[in-house]
Amino acid sequence: MDDPDFEQLVDRFYEPLYRFALSLSKREHEASDLTQHTFYMWATKGHQLRDKSKVKTWLFTTLRRAFLGSRRRESRFPHQEFDSVSHELPSQKASVVNDLDGGIVVEALMSVDELYRAPLTLFYLEEHSYKEIAELLELPIGTVMSRLSRGKQQLRDLLRVTRAGTADDKIVPLPPNAQPSNRHHG
Repeated sequence: MDDPDFEQLVDRFYEPLYRFALSLSKREHEASDLTQHTFYMWATKGHQLRDKSKVKTWLFTTLRRAFLGSRRRESRFPHQEFDSVSHELPSQKASVVNDLDGGIVVEALMSVDELYRAPLTLFYLEEHSYKEIAELLELPIGTVMSRLSRGKQQLRDLLRVTRAGTADDKIVPLPPNAQPSNRHHG
């Protein structure tokens, strides 16, 4: 196939890609999203494909990867109806929730020791799995789990200090040699 323009590409491959997406997802709205995402990816990265005869393969592979990525996210963060899991949620005073905001949490995260900050950021903000974090940081998976556990405890301690209020209501970092209270996790 010569270098097609975008409209020709959509005309030629929209229906087969949509059918493929529907066969994978079994949901019309998800199949539409996957198909649109695939064409978006082509619009942003398709120019990198050297062999234009492989456009069809590239599109179908991209759609399949997007589907698999969505399934990984769903398995890590499964959708639950609130009413069916509300009894499992920790109870928290409304004042605690109202007092915390994203800025305070990010500020506290920036005060966590660097050793723990990187795994926490990769796990919670970038949504990487333990295995992916281990590969990115070139650490054993057990070390990643330990650092996440200790980092979460340090973050909890920092947020506790923030909620209790300090002289200037800023995050007060722990001393560099302070150990988290959950030593048995690492």
